[in-house]
Amino acid sequence: MLNRMRDHQAERAELHGDCERCFGLCCVALPFAASADFAVDKAAGTPCRNLREDHRCGIHARLRQKGFTGCTVYDCFGAGQQVSQITFGGQDWRTGPPERARRMFEVFPVVRQLHELLWYLTEALALPAARPVHAELRKALEKTEELTGGTPEELAGLDVAAHRQEVNVLLLRTSELARAGTKGRRKDRRGADLMGARLKGADLRGASLRGAYLIAADLTGADLRGADLIGADLRDADLTDADLTGAFFLTQPQLNAARGSAGTRLPGSVTRPGHWTAQV
Repeated sequence: MLNRMRDHQAERAELHGDCERCFGLCCVALPFAASADFAVDKAAGTPCRNLREDHRCGIHARLRQKGFTGCTVYDCFGAGQQVSQITFGGQDWRTGPPERARRMFEVFPVVRQLHELLWYLTEALALPAARPVHAELRKALEKTEELTGGTPEELAGLDVAAHRQEVNVLLLRTSELARAGTKGRRKDRRGADLMGARLKGADLRGASLRGAYLIAADLTGADLRGADLIGADLRDADLTDADLTGAFFLTQPQLNAARGSAGTRLPGSVTRPGHWTAQV
């Protein structure tokens, strides 16, 4: 059991962005629009004005102050270094032909989706309650890993939506198994519109909040132990003193987009965002 836990921890470690091994792909490939999250508009395939020649962000330490909060809550799940160093063998988009750069930017979002699935599958395999489907989850993990190793042409032509749907069936079953042991009524709020909802102190133990809109929701002191949070939109949600112990499918980008405190209890798969400290 200990060795399996270490394996899962090692796999998770690889599913985080490593900017030192990436050619700034998220700063070029992805578009963004002027909003509360970004100070300016940027088209897909156009380098961000803050991207330096060494592929580092020129305002990384001041992103929030400069109006680029969206950058601080983003994680490529390791897709950046995968595309940069594996898919394209360390070839920089700046120094190659335009076709290579275009293909890199096309492939990056695809690999990012695959790596996000790897994160969820790795998390699912770490849940003892999901043991009845561990064999299927492992097969899905291996298939997804195989897909990430495809050529640029194979990745560009991949029907990633179809693969996501296949994996989602397993993740749904995992959620049912993991939440089955939760005492009390397990609320099903899948896809619910809870924007700005007053959920202070709410009992959401074992709830399904898959894809729920919790933007700016007040979850102060809420009990979210054992809740399924896959795809939940937690932008500006207040998690002050909330208990998320055992909550699963919660990603670091989701947590980074929320607000919290030193009293917020978190599962071991994520870390407390640095910007929360100032709010305590």
